[in-house]
Amino acid sequence: MPTTTTPTAQQLESAFEAFNQIGVQLASSYEELQQRVASLTRELSQARTEKLKQLAEKERVAGRLEKLLQALPGGVLVLDARGKVLEANPGAHQLLGGQLLNRSWDEIAADAFIAGGRELQLQDGRWVSLSSSILDGGEGKILLLTDVSEARRLQEMLNQHQRLTALGEMAAGLAHQIRTPLASVLLYLSQLDNSALNDAQRRKAVSRTRERLRHMEQMINNMLAYARGDSGGHECFPLGRVIDALEQLMEDELRQVGGHMQISNSAPSVRIKGNPDALLGALTNLAMNALQACDTTPELLLSVSQDDQGRIQIVLKDNGVGIDAALQEKIFEPFFTTRSSGTGLGLAVVKAVVQGHGGEMSIQSTPGKGTSIRISLPSANSENTLPASMVRHQEAPQQHESKNNAIKNIVEENEVRA
Repeated sequence: MPTTTTPTAQQLESAFEAFNQIGVQLASSYEELQQRVASLTRELSQARTEKLKQLAEKERVAGRLEKLLQALPGGVLVLDARGKVLEANPGAHQLLGGQLLNRSWDEIAADAFIAGGRELQLQDGRWVSLSSSILDGGEGKILLLTDVSEARRLQEMLNQHQRLTALGEMAAGLAHQIRTPLASVLLYLSQLDNSALNDAQRRKAVSRTRERLRHMEQMINNMLAYARGDSGGHECFPLGRVIDALEQLMEDELRQVGGHMQISNSAPSVRIKGNPDALLGALTNLAMNALQACDTTPELLLSVSQDDQGRIQIVLKDNGVGIDAALQEKIFEPFFTTRSSGTGLGLAVVKAVVQGHGGEMSIQSTPGKGTSIRISLPSANSENTLPASMVRHQEAPQQHESKNNAIKNIVEENEVRA
């Protein structure tokens, strides 16, 4: 039979003491746990309060931005990564009209615009500028459309006023310029009545008379062209046709002085929208100025090319005396001339024609080493410039695609990363 051992008092006392110590430790741990829970509760409460403040601030900012977008006079479109419109403010609806949300921007642009360039023309004739910003992460874009129709109208009025003012200031000087060749014409005509003249002398007098009359005609044409500003017109024509006509017009002039003009055209099929006669007159004016600037046998080089943006680059180089740097900024100003027989309108007309065709001009010249003048023009292939009466369903597929590409290029050129 097994025997049982009765715990002694000392053992019981030790056991109770150990139990009391464990109880004290548990109480202490529970108290620490309560303090930690209270601390975490306070931290969570503070974090929640701060988060609510942040959300309230974000809602306030979002509300302000929404009000600003609604009040903006320009059009604002938010596109997703696929180019579809997520948001559009009233300004965008006012400019573009129709349904915008959830539509492709390319489709909207093809319907809304009829002409492109640095600025875009709407179907109703208004002009807008377009800029864009890429959203963070490349998840879309923000487009900003600004109506610049009034600014363009005022600029055109200012340009016209400046031209008319300059013409008024030129009236007295021009009368003197016309009087000189007119006196020569009268002199040669009076000689034709002289019965002592032989046929050769009569032909010479007739030839001189014709030259003086043509000179007066050119001065008058230049005046009229400058006063009008020679806007581009609306004909779409091959640039090669103008270059061929220029070559024929300059052939006799070059032959008389033993000169030569080399033409290099790497874009023979490119088409230009505008006025072919005005453009031909401008290029002829440039070529004649280059010819007159040569004090040796004239050697002219005319090159035509198309850059990566689809713009046409026309460059005319000569081996003339060159132009001093101080005069290079003045040669395109109206009535500025370095020749006693010049009116100073020829190059001003050239600049007006180029600008009327949506182009730009630049000059590089070194005294004694000749001059190079560059004309940059938009081609009919790089931007659609159909008249407002032609709506989308009348466009050929390739024309419609060309316009989409042109508008895409404009967006990319103006793009900045937000």
